Amino acid sequence: MSDATSTSVSTHILDTSLGRPAAEVGVRLFVRQGDGQAAWAAHGASKTDADGRCKDFPALPEGTTHVRIVFETEPYFAQQHSSNPRSQREAAEQQDAPRVRDSAPGSFFPEVTIVFAVDPGEHYHVPLLLNPFGYSVYRGS
Repeated sequence: MSDATSTSVSTHILDTSLGRPAAEVGVRLFVRQGDGQAAWAAHGASKTDADGRCKDFPALPEGTTHVRIVFETEPYFAQQHSSNPRSQREAAEQQDAPRVRDSAPGSFFPEVTIVFAVDPGEHYHVPLLLNPFGYSVYRGS
């Protein structure tokens, strides 16, 4: 963030199926200006840290009206599945989750894309609550 009047974005991801932060998830940030008809422009990319946080995106360009965050979830879930298949199987059985969870090394959502409007000078923290078969987002603080 360059100064107190800049518009900024941060995020974090909590893997609710494991009850812990989701580390090493790729996150891409795009911006656009105007009434929503303008083209998206890439503005930054990062990976979540050990606490599941991305707080190193650059301040948004002046005139930005919309932001798109793309969370690259498929590689994360593939890694989780390969590093601990037994706990995934046990969790699926306990939750009556579909059996495909045991055999598919990924997730139902290979990526999660969130689009939101922004106002100049505000900070937007957008947490993602994630599991292999669902997600939720909200504007945090």
